[in-house]
Amino acid sequence: MRLVMIGSGYVGLVSGACFADFGHEVICIDKIATKIESLERGEIPIFEPGLGPMVQSNLAAGRLRFTTDFTGPVAEADVVFIAVGTPSRRGDGHADLSYVHAAAREIARAMQGFTVVVTKSTVPVGTGDEVERIIREENPDADFAVVSNPEFLREGAAIADFKRPDRIVIGTEDPRAEKVMREVYRPLYLNQSPLFFCERRTSELIKYAGNAFLAMKITFINEIADLCEQVGADVQKVAKGIGLDRRIGDKFLHAGPGYGGSCFPKDTVALVKTAQDHDSPMRLVETTVAVNDTRKRAMARKVVAACGGDVRGKTLAILGLTFKPNTDDMREAPSLAIIQALQDKGATIRAYDPEGAEAAREMTSGVVFGKDPYEIADGADALVLVTEWDEFRALDFARLRGRMAQPLLVDLRNVYPAEEVERHGFRYVGVGRKPIDA
Repeated sequence: MRLVMIGSGYVGLVSGACFADFGHEVICIDKIATKIESLERGEIPIFEPGLGPMVQSNLAAGRLRFTTDFTGPVAEADVVFIAVGTPSRRGDGHADLSYVHAAAREIARAMQGFTVVVTKSTVPVGTGDEVERIIREENPDADFAVVSNPEFLREGAAIADFKRPDRIVIGTEDPRAEKVMREVYRPLYLNQSPLFFCERRTSELIKYAGNAFLAMKITFINEIADLCEQVGADVQKVAKGIGLDRRIGDKFLHAGPGYGGSCFPKDTVALVKTAQDHDSPMRLVETTVAVNDTRKRAMARKVVAACGGDVRGKTLAILGLTFKPNTDDMREAPSLAIIQALQDKGATIRAYDPEGAEAAREMTSGVVFGKDPYEIADGADALVLVTEWDEFRALDFARLRGRMAQPLLVDLRNVYPAEEVERHGFRYVGVGRKPIDA
């Protein structure tokens, strides 16, 4: 099939490359000419494991193309996906749909023949109705159907998520559109990936509801971790104990410094705003947002307490900056709030991240970046593990101890057993495992 992806950011690029890998003819459109020129050379603007080789192989095969031109590709397309950004709107927290609406207008002017227009961007309930209205207003004679098909891609595992999804949600009540969408996703039939068809508004809400539930699950275990520290329990064992219950499951029950990234923060706020607008407030989600916002600076206070209550004049080495491993995404990363709070207390910050340092330089000030964990540990009064990259899972603590001013590890991801670290002469502070002064 001939597919067009409007937007060549994270969702559009991953989805476009994967569709092309299935054998579809895919054109990704973006208004940023320099980005398109780089993509045409096979250069990937984001870090996502496996994406570079997939883009390059499909470019070479002629199944994947990149362009700034709307008119030709959209006119020939069977399906046009809208995969543009929907950031939080300044001032009120609602999803900013200006890019979605602009894409709808351009699609309307260029489409010819029956076209399925698919919102892949994360959008509030009712957006599909507005996209349909805009297209009809711009092109009264257009033959089209607007479909909701939210993405469920995890950064760092996006290709596997696309090719072996838990489910594919498609919101439409148009029989022609359903037939087209079944054909689009037919290559996943062998993987037995379930196609779930529902109403368009239901589909739009599924994405927000899913993200909000996962965000609540993270926030719940973080609050349990705080209680564990007060009563002498171990949050990892609590998480395992409740996770063995199949009704709960073990995913997203890892205590840490709070959630971040491009989805959970903005999607939970957008859902809260939508609910308030419809006089149906979601108090659990409102509390989740508030608790997560405060947790990041609370983790900085935990570091300060571990350092004896005062970090003024001390050097702290931060391991991991991105909001999660296997991505270069720094959006809403807990490390940003932690670093700022520690700097506010007078600490000098050194930091290392395998992929996020370049973006972090633009989002922080006064931070000294190093090339590996051992360089930033030189003379440090504490090592603070913020993001659990694989390369941090087998640190040489004997080597670290020889470099550090004080052998202290504050493990905000509970990567290490306390006894293993303490065997090397380090003092260990985890999350929800034991009091700092135990």
